[in-house]
Amino acid sequence: MVVKARSPRESIKRVFERVGVHTFSSKSDEKRCSRYSIEYGEEDGTMEMEQIGAQRTKNVLILMSDTGGGHRASAEAIRDAFHLEYGDEYRIFVKDVWKEYTGWPLNDMERQYKFMVKHVQLWNLAFHSTSPKWIHSVYLAAIAAFYAKEVEAGLMEYKPDVIISVHPLMQHIPLCVLKWQNLHKKVIFVTVITDLNTCHRTWFHPSVNRLYCPSEEVAKRALQDRLKESQIRVFGLPVRPSFVQPGLCKDELRVELEMDPHLPAVVLMGGGEGMGPVNKTANSLGEALFDKQLDKPIGQLIIICGRNHTLASTLQSLHWKIPVKIRGFEKQMQKWMAASDCIITKAGPGTIAEALIKGLPIILNDYIPGQEKGNVPYVVENGAGVFTRSPKETARIVAEWFSTKRDELRRMSENAVQLAQPNAVFDIVRDIHGLACHRSILPNVPYLLTSSFSTLIY
Repeated sequence: MVVKARSPRESIKRVFERVGVHTFSSKSDEKRCSRYSIEYGEEDGTMEMEQIGAQRTKNVLILMSDTGGGHRASAEAIRDAFHLEYGDEYRIFVKDVWKEYTGWPLNDMERQYKFMVKHVQLWNLAFHSTSPKWIHSVYLAAIAAFYAKEVEAGLMEYKPDVIISVHPLMQHIPLCVLKWQNLHKKVIFVTVITDLNTCHRTWFHPSVNRLYCPSEEVAKRALQDRLKESQIRVFGLPVRPSFVQPGLCKDELRVELEMDPHLPAVVLMGGGEGMGPVNKTANSLGEALFDKQLDKPIGQLIIICGRNHTLASTLQSLHWKIPVKIRGFEKQMQKWMAASDCIITKAGPGTIAEALIKGLPIILNDYIPGQEKGNVPYVVENGAGVFTRSPKETARIVAEWFSTKRDELRRMSENAVQLAQPNAVFDIVRDIHGLACHRSILPNVPYLLTSSFSTLIY
């Protein structure tokens, strides 16, 4: 069999067409322009691509993974905030580069995570055993060396001016690649921590341009891990802009959502996968929120089942004495929260941050060991909620809040609003925009490709 090989010049051209490597010319003016100047080196087989014009749309690559719903939610919140604040000044890519470009174990993190959180002791062991810096540094360095070319291709596919990591395993390897390729001075790299209080040490890397922390406690840990105060900003957890933007009042939302206009409402969250003791808690609430003496309900219930279709079908088949709304995977959570009076959820950071913005007292009924454990005292000690794993105790608390302890419900709602940081996502993107504006443009610095494409040299 005869295989026809492409010429070096043609191969290099195809690589550049995919990667789109570019730089700026010192002769360029300040006008936006999409024209490129391309020169080929006939003797050494290299090619130089030059973009003319300093004012251009900047590319932002957000690195995430679907290991839990919070990372994608934060990534999409940042994307939406960029669009609202700066329009077409930025082109945003939300990508799981590990899944798309690398091999095992990086491309299988989602399945591995779901398996371990279903066996919580296994996850607890993995979380704490990899916390020492020498352990995860060696592990990540080995993976970085093994998948360097794949990660390089994934990053350069999008020609990023800014890279934003919203996942603890997406700092070390991309930063290693940028440093190897001498791009660490050209590309802005920031980390947005999406764990509210307790977080793994892989979140902290001293080479980032900025580390955005959701709380002072996380910022203290970052300082202990050799980050400088000048690198750290404490803005809060990024939440979708729709939770902050003005909307309908509670009465109008209840009409839109076909809820009872008068009864207080509790939201029971099952998470994106419908996890937690949702079934037992829902049944206990159905009993506790019905006044047998008056023969009428004292509250109404909204159940978010996520992607758990079996759970939703089971709950829909039951006979309820109180008004109940059963929802699947919900994309309008800001409306259901705004129309309600309290919420029951596991200690996921995103849901907690959203509930605080809407002023909802929180009943935490579970947490994932490791990253979610610290969220419980964060809520309870700030007077914004309580913790109990008992479905009956949960139902009793809600029934009291809706009847004899309305003052406690109101007080916790006020504490929730005070603890909330609704502008966090806008503060983050504005600060990133400031970094991008102050990053000097390097004149006349071409990328040169060697035949192996293993390095990029200036």
